[in-house]
Amino acid sequence: MLVRIGWEEPGVDPRIERFARVLTEFSLPLAPGDYFVIIAPPLAGDLVRAVYRHAVRKGAHVDVHGVLPGLREIFFKEASEEQLRFVSPVERFLLEQARHLLSINAPLNLKELSNVPPDRVAATNAARSELMRRFMERSATEELRWCTTVFPVPALAQEAGMSVSEYEDFVFEAGFLHLDDPVAAWQEQQRRQQRLIEFLSTVRELRFVAQDTDLRVGVAGRTWISAHGTHNFPDGEVYTGPVEDQVTGTVRFTYPGIYMGREVTDVRLTFEAGRVVEAKAAAGEEFLQAMLDTDEGARRVGEIALGTNYSITRFVKNTLFDEKIGGTMHLALGASYPETGGTNRSAIHWDLVCDLRDGGEVYADGKLILRNGRFVDGLW
Repeated sequence: MLVRIGWEEPGVDPRIERFARVLTEFSLPLAPGDYFVIIAPPLAGDLVRAVYRHAVRKGAHVDVHGVLPGLREIFFKEASEEQLRFVSPVERFLLEQARHLLSINAPLNLKELSNVPPDRVAATNAARSELMRRFMERSATEELRWCTTVFPVPALAQEAGMSVSEYEDFVFEAGFLHLDDPVAAWQEQQRRQQRLIEFLSTVRELRFVAQDTDLRVGVAGRTWISAHGTHNFPDGEVYTGPVEDQVTGTVRFTYPGIYMGREVTDVRLTFEAGRVVEAKAAAGEEFLQAMLDTDEGARRVGEIALGTNYSITRFVKNTLFDEKIGGTMHLALGASYPETGGTNRSAIHWDLVCDLRDGGEVYADGKLILRNGRFVDGLW
């Protein structure tokens, strides 16, 4: 009999073993008989194997779906209009039947879609709006448990301006995987965030003030969610869906907006009665406008959030990390998460980040609750 003791499997980086165990025991707590789908590219192989091993040991039924680099580029460049709007029955099946869904991002080339016409991407997004809606519904009822994560690869390290080893350390430390007991660290993060959302649940309006930013967001009656490693990993944010017609003012996003492999810099949005009425960008404005025109819901805010992971201190051009930076806020254009009480529907969900660590302030019903990226009055 093979007796397994501790976190590590012989011959495997102990941080990867911790990663796999956190994903299968904390983020997606697998049980015997669960149908578990993993979607990942070849470069994530080390993590996929570790997760697969843990999942099989737990009695789950595991399907692994590979994502071959270059296929999306071929599709968007070669597909007919009919093909752009086709929705795979396999995707429908997986979305309806999976109990747990793990998506691992480990790209070979981050610029794969850089030269694809934005209208072709928008057409495919619009066709997939039904899938987005169903995904949100199953997630809200917890019929579907899902988690998106990142595995450190050279392309991501290069984009972040780091060596591969530096980027590995960055990723693992952001997920508390350098600690002996990362689950305990995430449970402490959950406790802190729970205290914060208990306060935010009493608030009617938030006001965000920063350079070229003065934005008011109505949140009365909406449910705040603590994101502490279950849907994203690494994680660290609290979020809700704002009242659809109560977003007013202007916001300038500190960091480039990254979506579908495209980068849009210096995004500035003006809202009236919850809707984007003016949008500008220093670069990538054509793509920004195309995404805003995807459908009616794309011009409204589906999510407003505060980043709370103070282990992430720098922008790395990866939204999974950047939106979690402690002391930032982000909003998502497009679809709301139904569990927040948000009702906005859209084929897109695009997170854009505003850094509040250099002079930024957040007010809750007129009371200062955050200054220079730090919460005040014992909220954290």
